[in-house]
Amino acid sequence: MRDRVFFPSDILKPFVKNYWTCRHDADVMEVMYPSGCIELCIDISSNDTIRHRGNNSMKVPDLEVLGHWTIPTMAALKKGNTCIITRFQPYASSLFFPNPASDFTNESIDLCNIFYKESDDFYNRLMEQRSIEHKVAVLETFLIQRLINNKKNNRQLKLVEHLCSYVSNTDSFHIQNLSAYYGFSERYIQKLFMDWIGITPQKFFSVHRFNRSLELLRSSQASLTSIAFECGYYDQAHFIKEFKSYTGLTPSQVKKL
Repeated sequence: MRDRVFFPSDILKPFVKNYWTCRHDADVMEVMYPSGCIELCIDISSNDTIRHRGNNSMKVPDLEVLGHWTIPTMAALKKGNTCIITRFQPYASSLFFPNPASDFTNESIDLCNIFYKESDDFYNRLMEQRSIEHKVAVLETFLIQRLINNKKNNRQLKLVEHLCSYVSNTDSFHIQNLSAYYGFSERYIQKLFMDWIGITPQKFFSVHRFNRSLELLRSSQASLTSIAFECGYYDQAHFIKEFKSYTGLTPSQVKKL
């Protein structure tokens, strides 16, 4: 369950959506929903989390870069498990990590395999802090330093930000329209999305549409057919098929959780 939410300082505000703490008061097998963003998850409770994807299972590292999930995935969480989670803007993760964003897609990467000793020092400083507020302050300092050290093409960054906004605010997606609107080739736009976001423009639209349907599923009493049409699916069958491709569950099953 989401516990407390913190918002980034001004320097990070364009690139980080928010931080939040997540604590589980019982052992649980939790469905992982695609968020449309790369996240940095920090286990501050030293409780082992096991992630399940198909027939494969893995222990989640204490410092985890969590890429886009586009296939059904679940996590076995123990009672008392507590994490601090950073959710980056869809276009911003490459400002903080040297890898192309596509390296993280459907992967859980140990931050220590990216920054080595720097990650260990950061985690030790964070764990020395007694309060969540002070832990978040250490996290902010780490991210600001990464932002300063990472030199990225600001023109490309602004372009990708605009492309994300365009895709997020359209009811139907055709890359030909996106290409014509911005005057760049489809191939170039595809490459930008894979490098900066980690998934294709079509998949980004699909995940955004999925999240909109998930919000309506949880907050309204509308029928599946109504939700399907409101979110731009062809019909209820299309909605159910795509929803299940991400979660392994039908919308009706998720509504009951």
